[in-house]
Amino acid sequence: MKLRKSSEVTASTMNYATAHQLIEQQAQAAAPEDLLARLAQGQAPVPGQVTSILLALKVIYEALHGQASLDRQTVSLLHRLAGESRTLFEQGLRQGVDWPPLLDADLGRIAAAVQGIFTDAWPDIHQV
Repeated sequence: MKLRKSSEVTASTMNYATAHQLIEQQAQAAAPEDLLARLAQGQAPVPGQVTSILLALKVIYEALHGQASLDRQTVSLLHRLAGESRTLFEQGLRQGVDWPPLLDADLGRIAAAVQGIFTDAWPDIHQV
């Protein structure tokens, strides 16, 4: 099953399988348009990419809410997405990349959403 571009994913088309696949693609950075690949190249996310990622994280949270344990592959993907995106952002800053003004806050929202999945308590990502 090939996932559509992240900007084409909407709340009405998002289910757990689609959300997991989107997060997997963005975290593995196999294609140049994936979030981690773009950040590694010193490029900002494409319009709608962070919104799609946050929506996918919310869908994953809702599907896993209340479960006593999480799948290792899912945890690894979530950890990589949150951690490596921040690392690449900071690395870009040190190299003089002119990131969009809201990217820092967007990456904070992604990290907060991932933490919410881990702690089973969804954060108010608009306050991050």
